[in-house]
Amino acid sequence: MNEHAHIVRSYDEEQAALLAELVRMGEMAVAQLEAALDVVERRDDKAAERIIGNDEAIDALEQQVNADVIRLIRRGPLATDLRIILAALRVASDIERIGDYAANIAKRSMALNLSPPLPHTRGLDALGRLAARQVREVMAAYVARDGQAALRVRERDAELDTLYTGLFRELLTYMMEDPRAITPCTHLLFMAKNLERIGDHATNIAENVWFLVHGEELMPPRDKRDDSSTTVV
Repeated sequence: MNEHAHIVRSYDEEQAALLAELVRMGEMAVAQLEAALDVVERRDDKAAERIIGNDEAIDALEQQVNADVIRLIRRGPLATDLRIILAALRVASDIERIGDYAANIAKRSMALNLSPPLPHTRGLDALGRLAARQVREVMAAYVARDGQAALRVRERDAELDTLYTGLFRELLTYMMEDPRAITPCTHLLFMAKNLERIGDHATNIAENVWFLVHGEELMPPRDKRDDSSTTVV
């Protein structure tokens, strides 16, 4: 094998390692999110503490991705390779934020456990399961470099926004009817917003998949249905 072929093979191997790290990050973030939703239902403080502690592993992987990206950039990548590297950096940042939101949901579940159970946690679980599915599907699109699959994930963010807005209104109404519910419902409102933001980060990843596949070609405009800021009860 000549020197040029060896360099190309080494570069390809480094890109493959970078992709593997991002896939692992995505799997960890979704697992964190699903575990956080589970502890909300089970009211399990010890499990919540473990989820909060596990967030450090996702942060460590993001730092590794950043280090790998810097090393690849120093190799003087071509334009196509630079797109791959730039998309990886952005995707890693979005996944890290998803992990943060999952940890925050677990943290708030501990505060929620100080109050009697509320039926609205079922609505939160439905919202969270949809957000987790969005993350799983967009990571699959990223691995496959499937721009159309990424576009479908991005379009379905409107469904998540609709669920979030409905839960937001329901919680506000409940708080007005029963002042004793204000504290636990406030925690649920923040948790629901975290899930809505996870959907936004899945959308960001979808847009980076599109950038990876199509370059600077613009994506179609998307539907946005988060009406919580204009909700009047």
